[in-house]
Amino acid sequence: MEFRTVITIPKSRSGFSYEDQCMLLGSCFVENIGNKLEENKFTVDINPFGTLYNPLSIATSITRLLHPESFSSGDLFHHGGVYHSFAHHSRFSFPSEEESLSAMNRRLFVSSGNLLNATRLIITFGTAFVYRLKSDNRLVSNCHKLPEQLFIRELLTVEEIVKEWKEVLLAIWEQNPALEVLFTVSPIRHWKDGAHANQISKSTLLLASEEIRKLYPGKISYFPAYEIVMDELRDYRFYADDMIHPSGKAIAYIWERFMESYFSPETKSLLKEWQNIQKALNHKPFHPESEAYQSFITQTLLKAEQIMEKFPYFQLSEEIELLRTKLN
Repeated sequence: MEFRTVITIPKSRSGFSYEDQCMLLGSCFVENIGNKLEENKFTVDINPFGTLYNPLSIATSITRLLHPESFSSGDLFHHGGVYHSFAHHSRFSFPSEEESLSAMNRRLFVSSGNLLNATRLIITFGTAFVYRLKSDNRLVSNCHKLPEQLFIRELLTVEEIVKEWKEVLLAIWEQNPALEVLFTVSPIRHWKDGAHANQISKSTLLLASEEIRKLYPGKISYFPAYEIVMDELRDYRFYADDMIHPSGKAIAYIWERFMESYFSPETKSLLKEWQNIQKALNHKPFHPESEAYQSFITQTLLKAEQIMEKFPYFQLSEEIELLRTKLN
């Protein structure tokens, strides 16, 4: 007897490979998947503007990556002892103007090149609500805890999201025609919006994602992260202490479903080899000089060197050096 509803996820037409170069933009959920990819030796660029929540801010950021122009002092404002940008998350905010601009511009130009060379783009929409500055109607990606009365709050329509993303996707494919795009909707509730408004927001994102997918079915796919949490993991044990964010177990489960759907057999095999090497590196022996441990390290080193020889794009140079230091 089955005691849960399991989401059926169509197999990907072309599985993820370690040869892929991935860029991920969107809400903090994209960072969960991005970090899993990074931990497992995939080539990734995660949120070059920091965490972004709404579809228009994500689209605007991609447009800036396609046509990079340096941020200047006019793009910053000073608040709470640090310099902020309305286009960035607070991880790019620093006490000095120079430090903030340096971090923003360095990442902008590196990530611009990465986008043009990427083979995979993963987008996670978090909310359909946007904020605009009352003073000039400018869309902001982050309010940086400024007074609420400075902003106008709007709920995007499905039509507005689809129109914006149709233009952005065509612009991306003009410069990088091989890029495949994967959309997700974050399962993280925006509880400050209220229960009903959060549902309206998520519904808007789901409808917009489906409309975009139907426009370009050969180039776009959808991963049901939202649906997995809502339907498969309907239990508070799968939530963090705030009862809003997914717990580590939930993230691990979503990662498993992601691998099942998008990883080719070769990628899964290589991933397993890497995880064995990772376990060996993390192992803390009681007797590092023992013959048994030295033999274990020698065998692990041999496996790592064989992987790099067979798959030159799978970079293990640092791990190989670390293994060598463990040998007597």
